[in-house]
Amino acid sequence: MERKDLEALVQGIVQQARDLKNAYTKETDARVNYACVFAQSQDEYDSLIHAVQQLGTVIKDTPAGPVFHISPLDTVSGTLKLLKIRKPDPTRPERGDADFTVSDYATFKKVQLSKPEFRLIERPEMEMIELVDKAFRVRAYFSNPPLDQQLNIQ
Repeated sequence: MERKDLEALVQGIVQQARDLKNAYTKETDARVNYACVFAQSQDEYDSLIHAVQQLGTVIKDTPAGPVFHISPLDTVSGTLKLLKIRKPDPTRPERGDADFTVSDYATFKKVQLSKPEFRLIERPEMEMIELVDKAFRVRAYFSNPPLDQQLNIQ
């Protein structure tokens, strides 16, 4: 995969995740914090890793795949600086996800978790709210604290 193809893929994932977010929340101005491409095969994963290495460097390794600090990439929801490439995973048939930063996480959490499309995921260092609708080929997340804060990215 070429760099420009990866950039277009990521911009499309962010746009679709924004559409998903806007369909279920009033957070239309929420900015993208980071995005993730879900590799659908090992060959695609290898190709995505090769392409993303032209955009930036690994800032964090995770069991599901590396997170890269990339050159700023303009999207419909703001400038993207963090991109993860997820290893092939049969539980992730979608194309990817985007994580958005909401202005009042506590209120957002209280309102959204009463809806069936939203689910709370708790981790030792943070928590996130997942939004899934099978009509969309992406997922949307809302993390607290956002990943850029966790990694001290300005």
